[in-house]
Amino acid sequence: MIKPFIIGLVLSSIIIFFLSSLMNHAHAADTNTVSSTVIDKSVPTANSPSVVINNSDVCKTGVASAVQTQILGISSAVTIRDENCEILKLSRQLYSFGMKVAAVSLLANAEDGRVFDAMWYAGTYPPVDGKIGNEAKEFWLENTNLIPEGSKIKEGLTNQKQVVKENEQTIRGLNDFEKFVIMGMAMYIGIPILF
Repeated sequence: MIKPFIIGLVLSSIIIFFLSSLMNHAHAADTNTVSSTVIDKSVPTANSPSVVINNSDVCKTGVASAVQTQILGISSAVTIRDENCEILKLSRQLYSFGMKVAAVSLLANAEDGRVFDAMWYAGTYPPVDGKIGNEAKEFWLENTNLIPEGSKIKEGLTNQKQVVKENEQTIRGLNDFEKFVIMGMAMYIGIPILF
């Protein structure tokens, strides 16, 4: 008994909706007035999260970005580590503890190479393995591969070693040629010479 009642209610609602829309349509056709409704559907913007770094003793920088399209908005934020800042802070802390050689060594052996070059040009060679002064210079000259990348000193010493090797090979080549000539002359004369 309830089912026919619900079906009748639904059908009557559909018929009433259909008839009322026809009447509104017919009424609108009798007049020349045009009405329109503009609905502004602007998409909300994507807001980036704020990265707050209040402590000045932190070697990080906050970066945030956002992209918004008509369908999707994405935002993100990250912190970037500043390694140069960390090395400076560590060096200052070592110096404040009275470990001056360790502080200088940390700066000179950083990945940058500028402090290493500055110390080398000043004649105060960067400390290494407990060696300072001329002992440190000798160590660096023997172990140029340990000099930080980007150092002009490393480039110069590497080029200098290559020139020395090329000169040694040239000298060795001349000596071999001289031996060959002497041996050839001795064989021509008939004197056996053993090298």
